[in-house]
Amino acid sequence: MIGFNANVANRLLKRRGKYAFIASLKPGACVLDVGCGNNSPRRFKLQRPDCRYIGIDVENYRQADHPESFADEYILSDPAEFAAAIERFRGQMDAVISCHNLEHCNAPEAVLKAMVDSLCPGAKLYLCFPAEASVRFPHRAGGLNFFDNPTHKTLPRWQETISTLRRMGLRIDFLAQRYRPVPLAILGLLLEPFAALLKRNAIAGSTWALYGLESVIWSSRPGARAVAFGSGSPRGAADRTA
Repeated sequence: MIGFNANVANRLLKRRGKYAFIASLKPGACVLDVGCGNNSPRRFKLQRPDCRYIGIDVENYRQADHPESFADEYILSDPAEFAAAIERFRGQMDAVISCHNLEHCNAPEAVLKAMVDSLCPGAKLYLCFPAEASVRFPHRAGGLNFFDNPTHKTLPRWQETISTLRRMGLRIDFLAQRYRPVPLAILGLLLEPFAALLKRNAIAGSTWALYGLESVIWSSRPGARAVAFGSGSPRGAADRTA
């Protein structure tokens, strides 16, 4: 249950982080996790076994266990077809999670639009990506400056991202251009002299919190699910009206 305990700690320390978002989902939600590396299928299902979990990525990235052991559906896509692979879920998801994914995509605008299109009425979207200011942060082992990660391709633009969400009919429920959860930021401040000396990030994401590395957005599509999907949908025969 180590993964579950880590999720609990993360949820308490980051009240608007990924695992707090997962905790907020309604029972039995159908969830699409876009860019589901770092043991995300395992950690999600340990926290919310009641939800139907679909993970999609372009490779098996940092998975201690095979994702199919936990995911209800697991999809590996060609990077060039990533947005198209997401589009097949148009109007079918109760929630979409995109945590440090957009900055790795070949076509981030198309991926963002596909994720929004996959939301059914009443559904929620969690976005997290490096802050624009991160291009000026110090370089650290573990990644603090945007360019520390050689797999980063395009830095998402804050105002453009918000404008796209609103233009596509989403309501913004929470936003933080540089998310600084207070307990972790304080820990990061205390540890910063050592982290700076060693040129590496301190524990538990505290350096990220101190600098406000992450831009975080919670948004939702107004309305409520009115019609149940059939047995061919991601929910299958167990799908119900909202």
